[in-house]
Amino acid sequence: MKKGYWITMFTKINDPAKLEAYRNIAGPVITGAGGKFLARGLPVKAYEHGQIERAVLVEFDSVEKAIQAYESAEYQEALRALGDGAERDLRIVEGAG
Repeated sequence: MKKGYWITMFTKINDPAKLEAYRNIAGPVITGAGGKFLARGLPVKAYEHGQIERAVLVEFDSVEKAIQAYESAEYQEALRALGDGAERDLRIVEGAG
């Protein structure tokens, strides 16, 4: 079974307090669902479009587990806490190997 990955790009932080509230809920939910944070933070170097924005990469045992984590009631609570505190793009992709 191939791994599943959440790739999240934060394009704008509107309210750092809401982002912190989201992190406090989302982190334990993600790890409790089997997610492993592989990378998070600002890029060290940006090429092509040169966008310097916060990125988060989370690995799950499968795409199905990644989707289940996102759609869980617990993670939806984290999204409600975030509200309009940030603009972001989250994608779930299947691992190549």
